[in-house]
Amino acid sequence: MRRALDAAHQAALVGDVPVGAVVVLNGVMLSAERNAREELNDPTAHAEILALRAAAQAIKSWRLEGATLYVTQEPCPMCAGAIINSRIERLVYGCDNPKAGAVRTLHRLVDDTRFNHRAIVVGGVLAKECGFMLSSFFQKLREREGGENP
Repeated sequence: MRRALDAAHQAALVGDVPVGAVVVLNGVMLSAERNAREELNDPTAHAEILALRAAAQAIKSWRLEGATLYVTQEPCPMCAGAIINSRIERLVYGCDNPKAGAVRTLHRLVDDTRFNHRAIVVGGVLAKECGFMLSSFFQKLREREGGENP
């Protein structure tokens, strides 16, 4: 999770929402990515999606069976769907996502028995640090823009 926090910090430095994600398989880090929506002008460039893509390329398979995804914030519905489709074995996340959380907060997609794959979920890892990074980012953004969150 510390490596995911480092990636999240890099996102903040370039003006993107500070979320970082890391994929590990058999003790080997396959990928470490950050949100890049602003940089790439891509609404799908969430840290989780980019990390899953890079990990799949690293092992030359879209099936990431046995892998763990570490992410600093509870994934949104899009990312939860990608977790299911990539066959991630375990999801470890930092803070809850009260506006778009699709793992525990608003929905429970990744362990829903109606899907053909489910992931083991561990939430709250370094939650205070992960949450502080996000709240600080949005507070600074509001101060600069003099308004509400984007």
